[in-house]
Amino acid sequence: MSEVSKKVAILGQYGVGKSSLIRQFVYRKFSEKYLTTIGVHVQKKVLDINGTQLAMIIWDLEGDTSVGKVRPSYLMGSSGLIYVFDLSRPHTYADINQEIDLLKSEFPNEPLKIVGNKKDLIHDVDLDQILANMTISCDFITSAKTGEYVDEMFYTLGEDILK
Repeated sequence: MSEVSKKVAILGQYGVGKSSLIRQFVYRKFSEKYLTTIGVHVQKKVLDINGTQLAMIIWDLEGDTSVGKVRPSYLMGSSGLIYVFDLSRPHTYADINQEIDLLKSEFPNEPLKIVGNKKDLIHDVDLDQILANMTISCDFITSAKTGEYVDEMFYTLGEDILK
């Protein structure tokens, strides 16, 4: 069976749970301890998607206040993108429209998943209100802590990459 390697970049502001999502997906672990990613941290996980072995090379990019401040070299060669925001911290999605527009204009052909993380910190009523007030649709609502929808998010992105 052949293996296909594809780079995936995960972006978002500081502390939104990018590293935790990756750790949950790759190792099935969660830690309450916050460690800031400096530069980039790379992880790999091989997925079986419809009989194709996809080696997903996940680039965990340091958080920044804007996608426009991310080093272009970190994003070059990406086959898929994940933009993560923290449901419990509105400032992490206040400028989400501009961030997503920038990603779509720079990478028009790469699949992009928009992910609201830390669902475990939000009550369902509050979540409904947050999503109703957003002007952009969210692809997944995840919890890196509980693992809710983490696998689905990565697998769906993998399927989109292979299309």
